[in-house]
Amino acid sequence: MIPTPTKYFLVSGSSEGFMPLNAFDGSLLASGIGNCNLVKMSSIIPPNCQRIEPVTIPYGALVPVAYASKISQVPGEIISAAVAAAFPVDESKPALIMEYSGAGHQEEVEQIVINMAEVGLKTRGEDVKEIVSICGTHQVDHTGAAFAGVVLWY
Repeated sequence: MIPTPTKYFLVSGSSEGFMPLNAFDGSLLASGIGNCNLVKMSSIIPPNCQRIEPVTIPYGALVPVAYASKISQVPGEIISAAVAAAFPVDESKPALIMEYSGAGHQEEVEQIVINMAEVGLKTRGEDVKEIVSICGTHQVDHTGAAFAGVVLWY
């Protein structure tokens, strides 16, 4: 069985790239998690997880992350990717992460994902104690990517 993470941190980044995958890879590097293997997870932070500052992850590590990304090849377009985690008042319950990306500025995309996290936690019958969020934004030159994630750690 895989151990339950006890820590989490937020990351974001953006990049231009030769091709879409290069742009995405650059956004991962800019966020600090480009040299590990992301394991995309659904959107739960275990109870009692402690928020920490981003850490240096060993090369090739398997890293659970809930993330949003947006890639565009429309010159001049503003793209954003955001994540938000809503924590319940009852600390014995898990937090809920939501992801959202699209064309648009940081403020609007981040507000959408914050609203999504709030509604999602309330759908679970929980009152919201706190919401944390992060957003990556990029103005496309040729091929651009924006990325934001919640990384679970041990």
